[in-house]
Amino acid sequence: MRTLVVWLHVVTSVGWLSQAVALLALVLYGMKTGDDNAFKMARVLDHQVLAFMGAASAFTGMMLSATTPWGYFRHWWVLAKFVITVGQLYIGIFILSDNLEAASHGHVTPWLPVGTAFMISAFSFQTWLSVAKPWGRTPWADPKVKLPTASTKAFVLALVIPAADFVIGVYTASPAPFLMLVTVIAYAIRRAARGRNRSSDASGRGSAARPARRDAAAPSPR
Repeated sequence: MRTLVVWLHVVTSVGWLSQAVALLALVLYGMKTGDDNAFKMARVLDHQVLAFMGAASAFTGMMLSATTPWGYFRHWWVLAKFVITVGQLYIGIFILSDNLEAASHGHVTPWLPVGTAFMISAFSFQTWLSVAKPWGRTPWADPKVKLPTASTKAFVLALVIPAADFVIGVYTASPAPFLMLVTVIAYAIRRAARGRNRSSDASGRGSAARPARRDAAAPSPR
């Protein structure tokens, strides 16, 4: 199941990147020729395809962090990908989509190709992060605590939720990733609570073990 989640993450990430490249091509063509149909096609591409690909890619990536020992904040490269992904989603939802809607009605802004190019560049950097895994651990990573890999049920959930959100999006004509968002937040809170409990348990065992070893090493009064 974990391998299938990784596969879905790679497929949706490649889809997100390829659709961003296609979006840039349509925007540049529309700005060069003044053809509003290019912006209308870009709007359809963004709303019908890229929005779901982006949401599913972000969701599966975050779930892979939450369900494996990598975590969210234990390694700098994972944290960097998390921050970049959130930035990409913000730009795509609140900037590019609105500007594409305006451009399809003849109000073109030069920020359209800039924002799309930024998204493509961010993808390229994230790909390097995934391959190189640089910079080591963060200061918040407790070396005494290793988070376990989640159960099979968690990975099944990571596969089912994007499919359910896709069906809901098609039915309602809205690509809002409601189920994915709720699942990521709820699972992250649960995982963090369990991590704190393990950290407390590890600290307790360490403090209790040290005096026991000193007592064992102490000479007998006889």
